[in-house]
Amino acid sequence: MVQTTIATREGSPTEIEQGSLDAFGQQLRGALLGPDDDGFEEATRLWNGMIETQPALVVQPTGTADVVAAVEFAREHDLSLSVKGGGHNIAGTALADGGLTIDMSRMRGVFVDPDTKTVTAQAGCLLGDVDRETQLHGLATPLGFISETGLAGLTLGGGFGYLTRRFGWTVDNLLAVEIVTADGAVRRASREENSDLFWGIRGAGANLGVVTSFTYRLHEVGPTIYGGLVAWPHERADEVLQVYKALTATAPRELTAFLILLRAPPAPFVPEEAQGQRAIAMTICYSGDLDEVETVLEPIHSLGDPVVNLLQKQSYTQLQSSLDDTEPKGAHYYWKTEFAPELTDEMLSTIEGLAGECPIPGGQLVVAHLEGALNERDGDDGVVGNRDAKFVYGAAGMWEPDEPRAEEFQQWVRDAWEQLRPFSTGSTYINFQTADEGDDRIRATYGDNFERLVALKEQYDPDNLFRSNRNVRA
Repeated sequence: MVQTTIATREGSPTEIEQGSLDAFGQQLRGALLGPDDDGFEEATRLWNGMIETQPALVVQPTGTADVVAAVEFAREHDLSLSVKGGGHNIAGTALADGGLTIDMSRMRGVFVDPDTKTVTAQAGCLLGDVDRETQLHGLATPLGFISETGLAGLTLGGGFGYLTRRFGWTVDNLLAVEIVTADGAVRRASREENSDLFWGIRGAGANLGVVTSFTYRLHEVGPTIYGGLVAWPHERADEVLQVYKALTATAPRELTAFLILLRAPPAPFVPEEAQGQRAIAMTICYSGDLDEVETVLEPIHSLGDPVVNLLQKQSYTQLQSSLDDTEPKGAHYYWKTEFAPELTDEMLSTIEGLAGECPIPGGQLVVAHLEGALNERDGDDGVVGNRDAKFVYGAAGMWEPDEPRAEEFQQWVRDAWEQLRPFSTGSTYINFQTADEGDDRIRATYGDNFERLVALKEQYDPDNLFRSNRNVRA
């Protein structure tokens, strides 16, 4: 009798008869794929090429009924289960090694209601899918800054991007979800319905079920904004860092500036003599009154003589995808990050020093400004918490799969992180945590909300079916 070996939730192998798989497949409208099937390789390809896991089976739902069938099949057979949206998580949580992965990529519908300023998007959407549709109406919600990121993963971990200073975490703008919980039930969750579940979804949602659609509040943004990348030689880092510190202390919320210390890439917009040289850059998004942009950006312009200056009027969708090529799919990524309550001179000096000695050609020291709307909500408004975070910062590395110095590069990132940790709030962004970070980091992320989250997990997923994530346990 033909059997398929699949990993259980505890990681041990189990055999499933072909007849059971055939019956399962017949329940589905979407595809059920094994390693020998066309489409399996693409369905299991992740952004971070460092992750070397592979499921035994992939389900590609075309609707919520398929998700229910997959959850029930995994529960009945005690299978290791994961959910893949965009596959962009650095820890590779999208794939259940040897288990069953639900690949949501066929569920990418986006439905905008410009009258109510809301959008409902299915869980397989990428950020660019949503921005493209909402910007037809000059509307947007805070999403990330790489357009190929999966909407679901970004949202379920809290979510931030260029509009966070104005409108808060992504989940601060989440109005409702449809979710399939571990018992196979389809639930709607919002502040009015299943509000406890909605509280947990807003920041730890991957632990609580498979969200099949999200409804967000939209805001008037674009379609034309002002922004782009501007960079100076690393030798001017002291000067640029002080301007950045002053700028972020007074900037209107319509202005977001991310700081990046790196080696200039061999890109067409970088002068040949600057390529490969250390540089300090800002990526800018100004979504306010364009008549005021010169005044708002005067501190940046006052620096003068940038080696690269791509600041210009452009569409919001153009800016949202402008960094995509800097994070190619399949490269190896490793980083360590923290939240910061402020920028101090000592912190900036440490970042400058680390950038000056970084041995990784594709290494970066980054600071992203978050301060604004998110800080005005209560700490228990969604499990996402971290209402004291005003910046996210850290050390990041990228290299090719055959890089002989990969272990050295990883160790450098860890050592840099140890120098950066003293400036932290003590917490970090859950979506930026790598696979080698322990449970203590998860607890720190959720802080005072952790025990309530554990109780919620025990209520909705007592057997921890949804464990391929930054897993919440008592």
